[in-house]
Amino acid sequence: MARTGSGRQPTSRSADRRGRGVRGPVLPSNVPGHRSRADKFDRVVLEAFARIDHKWHERLERLDIAVDEVPKIRAIDPESVTWPPEVVAEGPVPLSRLVPAGIDKRGDSTRARIVLFRRPLERRAKHPEDLEDLLYEVLVEQVATYLGVDPDIIDPGMEEER
Repeated sequence: MARTGSGRQPTSRSADRRGRGVRGPVLPSNVPGHRSRADKFDRVVLEAFARIDHKWHERLERLDIAVDEVPKIRAIDPESVTWPPEVVAEGPVPLSRLVPAGIDKRGDSTRARIVLFRRPLERRAKHPEDLEDLLYEVLVEQVATYLGVDPDIIDPGMEEER
């Protein structure tokens, strides 16, 4: 192995200093391959929500959308796996949760938000098209819960698809 002038083995810092290391990102930031899985998921969430927001924008102005990697909630009854109405789940695994508006620990008011759990949703979708459809269905259910209406009112076409 090559040695530096001081007799030491080269480190990544010395290799970079002499122009032999990685000089920048492998992919430029403007190409699609540069985006992480989380970035791609966020983009699909925004596209799915835009379809709902277009029709219901005035009633959804005080609703936020958030994404968590994995759920940090547990079933009320682990044996029968029952979830409260604000949780959309597939069996024992929650896919999203509606957090109502309220007051945080510091006494500040918080806005209502839908929290989508990225990893469980991605695992249930075999293809990117399936993920977009699944996200849309989950968002329709959560928006319906937030507004206190049936999901058929948010998207009348969903009844026909089922």
